[in-house]
Amino acid sequence: MSVPKTVAAVLREHVTLEVEGIDRMYLNVYVPQLQRELGVVGFLRHHRGHLFASSALLAPISDAFLRAIEDFTDEHGIPILTFAKGQRKDDVAAEHLARFALPEGVLFVGKAQEKTPVFRTEKRRHPKTKQAYPWIVRSTAMVNHYYFYCVDEDFGPFFLKFCSYFPYNAKLCLNGHEYLKRQLAKEGIAFEALDLPDDPPLVAPSRNWSTPWISTLPKRS
Repeated sequence: MSVPKTVAAVLREHVTLEVEGIDRMYLNVYVPQLQRELGVVGFLRHHRGHLFASSALLAPISDAFLRAIEDFTDEHGIPILTFAKGQRKDDVAAEHLARFALPEGVLFVGKAQEKTPVFRTEKRRHPKTKQAYPWIVRSTAMVNHYYFYCVDEDFGPFFLKFCSYFPYNAKLCLNGHEYLKRQLAKEGIAFEALDLPDDPPLVAPSRNWSTPWISTLPKRS
């Protein structure tokens, strides 16, 4: 009596090369000094030249950053979408990618409110003089985040998420599978993309991020 072999057993007997890597890779983008209260105070007083530190002084920077995003999307004809609660962002990105005709660029910009650490100003009083003064403290708030969904010739689809509130932390998400598919296609190597969520990913990006068009994305000033 023969026992039927499992798929894993069959593949194990026929695999001649196996490369392991990561699937999704998230990279945090932030300025370490601006993650603490005294760093923010130093930024406002010494870098921006203000006499005192208050979160109200950050509003003009945020407004300019948001205007830069709007100007960028208007200039390049990129749609700005507001994600609905519970909506799968990957599904929206897949729809836009299917209609995208260029080899690389920004598919769309998605907007969603998410909870994030922020800095606020509270009023304190000097214990002796009783004179009031502003004090920077850490807090949390629901603020808009902007998702730049893009496609790159080497890395394939990815997104870069910006927080719209100081210190404007960001997150870059790459996909190792998409990178591998792009490299195989460039080399003319035939492959079949399989949906195997429980299996280890195949390969991770190994090329430096040097795509020139990325520099055209809006920046805070």
